[in-house]
Amino acid sequence: MKDYLKLLKFIRPYLGRFSIATVCMAFSAVFDGASLAMLVPLTDKVLTNKRIIIPTKLPLLLSGLVDKVNNVEPAALLNYMAVGILVLFFLKGLFGFLQAYLMSDIGQKVVRDIKAKLYAKIQTLSLDYFTHKRGGELISRITNDVKLVENAVSYGSTDLIYQTLQVIIFTSLTFFIYFKMALLTFILLPLISIPIIKVGKELRKLSKRSQEKMADTNSLLYETIIGTRIVKAFNMEDYEIEKFNRVNHDYYKISMKSIKRMLILNPATEFLGCIAGVFVFFWGGGEVIAGRLSFGIFGLFLGSLLSMIRPFKKLSQVNSLNQQAMAASERIHEVLETNPTVVDKPAALELGGFKKDIVFEHVWFNYADNEVLKDINLNVQRGQMLAVVGPSGTGKTTLLDLIPRFYDPTRGRILIDGIEIKEVSLKSLRRQIGIVTQETILFNDTIRANIAYGNPASSQKEIEQWAIQAHAHEFIRHLPQGYDTIIGDRGMKLSGGERQRIAIARALLKNPPILILDEATSQLDSEAERIVQEALDRLIQGRTVFVIAHRLSTVRNAHRIVVIERGRIVEEGSHSELSSREGLYKRLYSMQEINSR
Repeated sequence: MKDYLKLLKFIRPYLGRFSIATVCMAFSAVFDGASLAMLVPLTDKVLTNKRIIIPTKLPLLLSGLVDKVNNVEPAALLNYMAVGILVLFFLKGLFGFLQAYLMSDIGQKVVRDIKAKLYAKIQTLSLDYFTHKRGGELISRITNDVKLVENAVSYGSTDLIYQTLQVIIFTSLTFFIYFKMALLTFILLPLISIPIIKVGKELRKLSKRSQEKMADTNSLLYETIIGTRIVKAFNMEDYEIEKFNRVNHDYYKISMKSIKRMLILNPATEFLGCIAGVFVFFWGGGEVIAGRLSFGIFGLFLGSLLSMIRPFKKLSQVNSLNQQAMAASERIHEVLETNPTVVDKPAALELGGFKKDIVFEHVWFNYADNEVLKDINLNVQRGQMLAVVGPSGTGKTTLLDLIPRFYDPTRGRILIDGIEIKEVSLKSLRRQIGIVTQETILFNDTIRANIAYGNPASSQKEIEQWAIQAHAHEFIRHLPQGYDTIIGDRGMKLSGGERQRIAIARALLKNPPILILDEATSQLDSEAERIVQEALDRLIQGRTVFVIAHRLSTVRNAHRIVVIERGRIVEEGSHSELSSREGLYKRLYSMQEINSR
């Protein structure tokens, strides 16, 4: 029940509309019962001209109504009924439409809200969250899981209320008509709930597994579409097809288990309802033959009882929908209730600019139990270039990721102009920093939008100015739509060098005082590297620069170079100083010199 109430929290902003829909459902259910009750005067008075006989003592109002109907001529009653039936069915249809429209509207709004909340939450989460979650799995939460919640809200809640009201109305009718027979009949009906409860529990487990398999499928699709070039380069199409078919078949098997259990509820509940119906048929038929019950009243009793089979079947399906939705809701709330590890302090300061230095004081950093950085101490003055070099996997990128607070140190602190960066707001801190990485991230948008990504209000003149500085303007103006060219997913319509120059133009437009370059030219050929390096030389002028370099020849002009090995700074100095020592830097540099010959 707790989980279901948690699911219904999504409806809270629309309680007013939900209440109106519930009232419409109530009227629609009442008119359903009233239309069935029209059988009584039709069969007992109009067609056979006999009195309506009800063995149960009715309330005064209903008793008077029955007496009036018994005293009306069949022909006159037929006229009244013709008009009454038209009015009843019109009102039933009107209220049915209103409740269905309102509940569908609520369902769509809930879907919109959940997707917006999930996406907004994902944007607030720290980078460490994404190291443990697959992209396809998060996409699955926003698409498939949310769809299951929509089904529970739009259709599940509608049927839960409407079919329950129908059960109440038809149950009331049977008790009004013949209390003793209704009482004995309803002793049999609890049997119907047994398969519903049992199957519902299994469905919830299966639904969770099904959603996990769907996440696996989405992740595999995401990875292979992103890595399609590698798949083709290594002739792995058949391998990927086989892997996808395996995951896809697992999802199919779990889905069919769920479908089988859902489908078996219909015949099971129908058969149990039929047992109660046969019991009533034999007993009620005997009462009609004995003259203690009119045929019309017996028909209404039997009709009311049989009319309850459909609501019970619907309610069993609602239970299935709700179990699936609650499993989806758990996965959605898992994301919504995750707290980012890197957050602003309540009274965070605004970092107005960068004037003096950036200091690392005894900084340590762990990934889980793995120590990545150990006792890092650095002081970088404004306007200096610091190069960070060392073997792969030694923590170079992690070190620079601490400056914009993508992660927080496990121990120690980082200061900008004497202020610990944890004391300033993330937005004001990151406003001072520009980043160009070896993996260029561009969006499926125009070149103009990609360059102006950090400042969408930039003018065309500003965009072109910085594109020229980044050596990007020439190739952009030769494109079919120039700056309005859509560059495709991750900029795939452009070459590596072109993508990198757009990334540099983007960083230039932001005009940050602190710049981080993470092996920005390592994936380029020599010609593209030369052009991009010229653009980078312009980019770094007058800025404080942190650069990770794979090719050590590109950082010979750095004011200072630090060499990291196994998470520690093992050497520090200028290129000439480090080259003169018999240390790790000299060995790495010498190896690259030999390889480049």
